Amino acid sequence: MIATADEPQEARVVATADEPQDASGDEPQDAGAIPIAEGPPPEPVRTLFSDLGLSDEVLRAIADMGYRHPTPIQEQAIPSVLAGRDVMGIAQTGTGKTAGFTLPMLDILAGSRARARMPRSLILEPTRELALQVAENFVQYGKYLKLNHALIIGGESMSDQKDLLMKGVDVLIATPGRLLDMFDRGSILLSDTRLLVIDEADRMLDMGFIPDVERIVSLLPKTRQTLFFSATMGPEIRRLGDAFLTNPKEIAVSRAASVATTITEGLALVAQHDKREALRRLVRSQNVQNALIFCNRKRDVDILYKSLTRHHFDAGALHGDMAQTLRFQTLEKFKAGDLRLLVCSDVAARGIDIGGLSHVFNFDVPIHAEDYVHRIGRTGRAGLEGRAFTIAEPEDRYAVEQIEKLIGHAIPPVVVEGLDPVDWAEKDGRKRRGRKAAEPKKPAKTREAKEKPVRTRSRAAKPVPEAVPQAEPPVATERAPARGDARREREPRREEAPRSDYRRDEPRRYRRDDDLGPAVVGFGDDIPAFMLVRARPRTSSESRESDA
Repeated sequence: MIATADEPQEARVVATADEPQDASGDEPQDAGAIPIAEGPPPEPVRTLFSDLGLSDEVLRAIADMGYRHPTPIQEQAIPSVLAGRDVMGIAQTGTGKTAGFTLPMLDILAGSRARARMPRSLILEPTRELALQVAENFVQYGKYLKLNHALIIGGESMSDQKDLLMKGVDVLIATPGRLLDMFDRGSILLSDTRLLVIDEADRMLDMGFIPDVERIVSLLPKTRQTLFFSATMGPEIRRLGDAFLTNPKEIAVSRAASVATTITEGLALVAQHDKREALRRLVRSQNVQNALIFCNRKRDVDILYKSLTRHHFDAGALHGDMAQTLRFQTLEKFKAGDLRLLVCSDVAARGIDIGGLSHVFNFDVPIHAEDYVHRIGRTGRAGLEGRAFTIAEPEDRYAVEQIEKLIGHAIPPVVVEGLDPVDWAEKDGRKRRGRKAAEPKKPAKTREAKEKPVRTRSRAAKPVPEAVPQAEPPVATERAPARGDARREREPRREEAPRSDYRRDEPRRYRRDDDLGPAVVGFGDDIPAFMLVRARPRTSSESRESDA
């Protein structure tokens, strides 16, 4: 129906040039007119946790945490897990995948009891920090259910962990190494484990835990439910998923190794000797509430931590070589706000879940491009804004290019005021981490060229083996020359051809007489004393008796 002049102006529909008209130029009389709605379009209806089939006890705990709407991976994974299907989830850090498997597990395990040393479910984590994070989720979401859990990680008392297992465990959260250690000691049985979760599978692969994981899976019942989660999907991860899962529900909530849109990135290119000063200036210029600072090596973590504390920054250090109790204390101080900066290695990249983390600083460009996404994924969570700055030196060009290729965009450059500008190195940075070992090659060649004539002369001066005077074999009644004497006789020959003149890259050809002297006759120097006693001359009476 066409709007008339008596109808409101807002509801009038005007035909465009593309619409058909009759010969008189009037609009077609049979065209239906749809009024244009006023105001913004209505918001799409969002899914609630109550729509996913979770129990009232779990929903009550979720409400206490202040959550109403699930994240995309939670919305897709929870119904599939409750239905008993295997799940392969691909989601970057910070998408809520931990709750995606903990919430349905609580409902599946409710209503039954575990037997001693026989856990009903198993969650494998690559690091102790991640295992602690998952354990916190079970405490928070399972507070209205009568379920117990045990944490089997290194650095803790094994006897206390055995006592927990003897009481019966519904949820066992473990790292692969400690779990196999306790299994080999007979402290745990996996024959009743019907639910397996392999979390952070790509990190397991990077840390070399896959053989341990494969052995653990071989110890579990064949009829089980397996949940497999990873931040990235490579060929090796795909192979593991095919080996562990049966007809899985595949869930990918975002492109692999993508950066959250809530994170503002920046790249500061400085000279190597200006990196610490650049970090200090960035921290002072930014409104840093709390920040993680990542280094590639544990040794650099300690060095940078001491440098920051020397410049009066509230900083702490965290890496894998620290004692477990000290690591826990440092983490608690950082969570409580007593420490503003935490210098850490990649062992903590996926093991720290700090709400409202404002900044992430990459003091070193990550060795692997995927680690860049894992590092900066600590900030910008739950819709909050975050900032991530990377400090690069000129020879990091190739590593930065690989990161930009992975994330699909260039990292915006950042100028640090007061520092001399530098450019990227001309040579390819792919072998930069072997640079220090490769640089001395040229001077080594120069020295080798200078020493060549010396080696030639020394070889010419070396006596020919036939010209070496051979010691005459001693008579049986004479005593063989002592070894010390033979060595002293050889000293002039060693002066003529010193060992230092030989080529170090060629094995020296030793001869027997170089080390032992002339051939030993009889007992040599080791003649027993009783054989050296002279025989007593026979008397005339003894001679007559022997003749008779």
